[in-house]
Amino acid sequence: MFRPVTQPAYVQGTLDSLLSADGSVDPAALSLADTTFVVLDLETTGGAPDGGGITEIGAVKVRSGERLGEFATLVNPGEPLPPFITVLTGITEAMLRPAPPIESVLPALLEFLRGAVLVAHNAPYDVGFLKAACARHGYPWPALRVLDTAALARRALTRDEVPNRKLGTLAQFFRSPVQPTHRALDDAKATVDVLHGLIERLGSFKVHTLGDAIEFAKAVTPAQRRQRHLADGLPHVPGIYIFRAADERPLYVGTSKDVATRVRSYFTAGEKRARISEMLTAAVRVEAVECAHPLEAEVRELRLIAAHAPPYNRRSKFPERVVWLKLTAEAFPRLSVVRRLAEDGATYLGPFSSRRTAELAAAGVYDAVPLRQCNHKLSLRSKTPACALAELGRCPAPCEHEITPEDYDVRAALPFRTATSGDPGPVVSAILARIDTLSQKQRYEEAAVVRSRLIALLRALVRMQRLEALTRLSELVAARRDDRGGWEIAVIRHGRLAAAATSPPREHPRPTLDAARLTAETVVPGQGPTPAATAEETERILAWLERPDTRLVETVGDWVSPVRGAARFAALLSRAEAAASAQDSTVRLSVTDRSDDAHSLRL
Repeated sequence: MFRPVTQPAYVQGTLDSLLSADGSVDPAALSLADTTFVVLDLETTGGAPDGGGITEIGAVKVRSGERLGEFATLVNPGEPLPPFITVLTGITEAMLRPAPPIESVLPALLEFLRGAVLVAHNAPYDVGFLKAACARHGYPWPALRVLDTAALARRALTRDEVPNRKLGTLAQFFRSPVQPTHRALDDAKATVDVLHGLIERLGSFKVHTLGDAIEFAKAVTPAQRRQRHLADGLPHVPGIYIFRAADERPLYVGTSKDVATRVRSYFTAGEKRARISEMLTAAVRVEAVECAHPLEAEVRELRLIAAHAPPYNRRSKFPERVVWLKLTAEAFPRLSVVRRLAEDGATYLGPFSSRRTAELAAAGVYDAVPLRQCNHKLSLRSKTPACALAELGRCPAPCEHEITPEDYDVRAALPFRTATSGDPGPVVSAILARIDTLSQKQRYEEAAVVRSRLIALLRALVRMQRLEALTRLSELVAARRDDRGGWEIAVIRHGRLAAAATSPPREHPRPTLDAARLTAETVVPGQGPTPAATAEETERILAWLERPDTRLVETVGDWVSPVRGAARFAALLSRAEAAASAQDSTVRLSVTDRSDDAHSLRL
């Protein structure tokens, strides 16, 4: 019999402390006593959830221990009922024949569920059938929070108390006046009593809110449960958070648009990283630093990680370990991998994250231009014996004075200098020609090696020219609308974030912007394409500036890149990277050279 019961009116408790800035209530922050639950049970034909198979629905709506309504109906599944289901439940095909189909029941059921938390014993089973039915008949599944009494019992009760977590066992343990009968409404009523018994038990685990109960039901570690109090009192603002040890050492530094929510996530079942579990055990407090907007938070995170090298941060810990590819300033220049930039008239390319990557890019240069690969300091007066590369025609033998310094500079050194600051076309074309030659000779493995060198070189060239375009500017001011209607403001000097601010909504941003400029950090640039900040910081700033909703307010100088610079090879780089990672060895690359002729190669 289909008999939904209307929910009676009731007066809600005071929830002012749970209201957010926009006046809405965070359901996860509600105490379990203030939460409205719909405890539901289904009977089915025993098959898989495919949109049908439901034979009976029973649900009870409760709040603060009071029953607010009931929903009960048989459902015609539209398929034969297996005999063992009849034996188990007592439901017969004759009982189901006049019952409404599930598509007729769903609107009333979904209305009954509105605004409540769905509770079921082995909830994934019941929720799976309901979701499949909604999908099959075109009803959107509501964004319900779900609480599983079976999962709660596994966490809250020991084996000494109950031998298993079956509904009948739990109903008997909590002395429910209604015992499960494999009929939906009776089982739902029994589950209500089990839920209330479990809620009383949860108090001893310091679980008092809906959000805590949902997380408690999941497989969180004892350390996560024990340290959950570290997330208390943190602000819901953009900023950085620092897990600190007993001696105040930073253990881990992170950033988020909402610090409180992000830190709380470390104490949920979703956090499964072993090193984070170890970190939580050692942490004694979490420090939050509010930032004007997410960009400032990202930058401050990078700076703190670089300054303190927290043991549980893996990335951005040692920015000083980058290396550079240097074309020396001497009569016959050569390439060298160095750790620091110097004012020595040399040409630099980088930064590279490792020596191996720098050497790979250098090998790409050697594929394109006849730079000497020896480490000798050559004299213009006396000769030095040539190496095997000269005999193979891979080096013009400046050691034996077979080439003048002027010709060597034009043939070997100048293309590299031009590639770093302007057009890398001749170098790229030479590498592509070598790949094409190797491919035509079916030397595909060698071609793939040269391709990896091209990728390393192009990545460095594109990155450095992109960084230099911004770091040349002594000041750039930009703004972006935030979610509240104000403006995120950034003052950038030589690629370094010098000031950050947010103007209030419905106010002109100019006073905030002027104040940010006046109080901005004084930046004295150093050498190279990253003269005032790490490359990673400048790249974060570039990503923010390049967002479509960011507006440039003022610049001191022109923000420009070379017309025929490395950026025009971005598409080639993407294709080369795709070819390197693909299983198919016949990816074709195309590129336009200095004469705008199409070059193709098969890899």
